[in-house]
Amino acid sequence: MRTSATGSRRSAQQGFTTLGRSAENGFTSSRRSAENGFTSLRRSAENGFTLIELMVVITIIGVMSAAVIFNLPDPRGRLIDEAERFAARTLAVRDEAVTTARETRVRVTQGGYGFDQRQRGNWAPITSKPLTDTRWEVGTVATLGDIVFDPTGLASDDERVMLTRDGVSVSVDIGSDGSINVGK
Repeated sequence: MRTSATGSRRSAQQGFTTLGRSAENGFTSSRRSAENGFTSLRRSAENGFTLIELMVVITIIGVMSAAVIFNLPDPRGRLIDEAERFAARTLAVRDEAVTTARETRVRVTQGGYGFDQRQRGNWAPITSKPLTDTRWEVGTVATLGDIVFDPTGLASDDERVMLTRDGVSVSVDIGSDGSINVGK
């Protein structure tokens, strides 16, 4: 038996075929089988996603969206921040009473708060920018009252302003000694 190139030809003539000839006789490669409706795993992945893959992606997007929504801050701000802003402005009005040697007043209403100063026996609103009338944020309810500071910075009486919104309450305590404290 020969092992030369002609020997392999002779064996092909006797019924042995090479890989190329077997394709001619019905054996098809994976490329040709795709033409006949058979698809390889790689080819089906190129055509789209399975229903399970889509459901997993939609679930992940839903969970991430829920996490973002629950972590968004309240657009009105926190109630404690509103109480601290009110307390800081009240402190500024107390200092205004001392520096100008005139009585000042804090007006607390349902709609907001404002600051007045005694001029020629009457109350006149303070019009400087940080002390202008301010509205409470939507949903905030406050106890009503007036706090008057004399020219030495002492308040007329101990007062407590309660701010409430969505079941949360914060108090701003104004002592007769002029102290201002924010608590819960």
